[in-house]
This record gives sequence, structure tokens and C-alpha cells, in this order.
Amino acid sequence: MTDKQNGAPAMQQVSPDRLRDFVAAVYRSAGVPAKDAEFVADTLVQADLWGHQSHGVLRLAWYQARLQSGAMKPETLFETVLDGGAVLVLEANDGIGQVVARHATEEAVRRAKLHGVGVVSVRNSNHFGTCMYFTGMGAREGCITLLTTNGGPNMAPWGGMKKMIGTNPWSVSAPAGRFPPMVMDVANSGVARGKIYLARQRHEQIPDNWAIDAAGLPTTDPLAALEGLILPMAGHKGYAIGVIVDMLSGVLSGSSFLDDVHGPYDPVNKSGAGHFFVAFNVEAFQPKTQFEGRMEEYIERLKAVPLAPGFDEIYYPGEIEAQNDARHRKEGLLLPADTLASLIDVARLAGIAAPSLQD
Repeated sequence: MTDKQNGAPAMQQVSPDRLRDFVAAVYRSAGVPAKDAEFVADTLVQADLWGHQSHGVLRLAWYQARLQSGAMKPETLFETVLDGGAVLVLEANDGIGQVVARHATEEAVRRAKLHGVGVVSVRNSNHFGTCMYFTGMGAREGCITLLTTNGGPNMAPWGGMKKMIGTNPWSVSAPAGRFPPMVMDVANSGVARGKIYLARQRHEQIPDNWAIDAAGLPTTDPLAALEGLILPMAGHKGYAIGVIVDMLSGVLSGSSFLDDVHGPYDPVNKSGAGHFFVAFNVEAFQPKTQFEGRMEEYIERLKAVPLAPGFDEIYYPGEIEAQNDARHRKEGLLLPADTLASLIDVARLAGIAAPSLQD
């Protein structure tokens, strides 16, 4: 199905609520408890609402395959490895990444309210979607929240030609008074791997600085990019940050690291992903109202800077996502035809009715 005017793949408007209900039904069909299924569905649809379709329902088929193979367990059962007051180390037992991340965020915030700072280290988890979903949870509780996670390898060490390091994203979020939270959420590659999958689904070329093919040459073909190597952001700097994130997430937690980690695209191998959560209680540093007032001033001063040619507005980190969310909740979501086709396949494999996603 294509747009007759320009040949681009057709986009279809869907209801976020209907989409969320369908995703939750898929998870329940795999034995996931209802509350967990509803929560995971919300995280995926929220990514689409923010405009990050690379981390939205596009990923449902991959998660479903991991549940069916047993690589990811439908019931998330935690074990406490170490409880040191402000510090908690958790064993996630191959549970669902989003459920793990919710629990770890809540624990980090709870401990920050008691100690000023709360640190939760997690081993043997799974991919959990967008980091900003969870750092945003902390910000709404009055905490500046930092989160790192490692992932399956798709970048080479700087100067190398073998996949060893994941895109290894990290996020920081802070409350911002009358503004939506300030949120940074970045991978250490020039682009998240999911964006290349999204370009493939949309039948689009990618910029030639995103990846190299198996021969080490720049490519605009998403398939060749997936078979080759994703490039780090900012050259050797992105490589170095990716290594540090892997150390914090994998080495420190006692989880897997480097190419021992398996990402959501692998349907059968246990992930071994590790996470690192830190929450700072703003009230431990200054009154929350004072901090929020200073954040409001900070944002206002950023947005008041004279515009460069070709720009209509200055955005602070997280503002574009907040605007996208408001618009999509009002107008509905537009999803690529290939993504919608994959949801029909997911329904068939789950043994449930094909989704009816329009109001």
C-alpha cells in the first residue's frame, strides 16, 4: 500500500486506546499477568505517542517471539542480591524488561526519599523500550533520575570491525515546574538500531553516516546497515560513552556485557541485559519549589535565544516529545502499513482476533 502521489508507504490512523488494549491482549495470551500486560502495552504505545516509533509497537513481534521461546519469562520474579539501604542489587531472572524497570525505578525513588539518593543495579533483565519512560516516572516524583542500560552488540570498538558494543542508551530526567519534565534520552550510536528497522519498514533510505555495510563502506540501505555496523555518535566519544554505560549496566550489576548480551531482535537467547538506576531527591539539595522555579527560568532563557536561520522555535530536551504526545492523543496515531501488517501476524500467532484499531 503506497501513497499514490509520492510512492511512499501508506500511513494509517489508529486509536491509541485501541492499540494499547490490543498489545495488552497479546501479552496476556503469552501468560503475562494482566497488570503487567497493561503496563507494558502503555510503555510501547507511549513511545509511539512521543513520536519514537522505532521503540513502539514496531517491537511487539520481537517481544512476542522471545516470550514464546522462553528467552523472556512471562512472570517477572525478583530476587534481592544485596540491600545496602541507599543501594539495591536485583536479580531479574529473565523477566520482562519494562516490568523490571518499573520496579527498579520505584525502588530508586523510594530510597532517594529516605537517603537523598537511591541506586538500583539490575542483572539478567531484558530490553525495556524507551529509557525516558522510566526516568520520567522519577521526575514526576520529584527526583532527578538517571538510567543506563546495555544491549545486544551492533557497534565495533573504535577502529574495529566486529560487533561488540550495544547502542547502550542512557537517560536523565528532571522535574521542571510548570513545564513538562526535562528529559534527555540518547543512544551512543549515531542512531538507535530501531530507527534503521523503521526505515526498512517504511521502505526509506537512511543517511550515509548512520552505518557501514559488512565491507566497512558507508551505506544508505537499511538492510545493508543491519548486516554491517552502526556507527557511534561523535566518533570515538560515542564509543567511549557506550563502554562506560556497559560497565555501569553490565559489569557493576554482575550481568552480561559486550557481545554476551542479546537484544530484543534475538528470539531465542536469554538477554543478560543489565541496568543502572540512580534517583536524586531534589528536596535533599534545596526546596523543590525553589528548584522548579530555577528550572522554569532555565527553560525560559533557553527558549528566548535568538533563532538561527531555518528554525522556528528552540526546544528544551523532552519538549518535542511532550508536544507530540498531546497532538497524537488528540488526533490519533499514524502508523506505517508494514507495522500494522506485523500486528496482524502477531494476533494470528497469539491466537486472538486481528486488531480493530480505529475508533
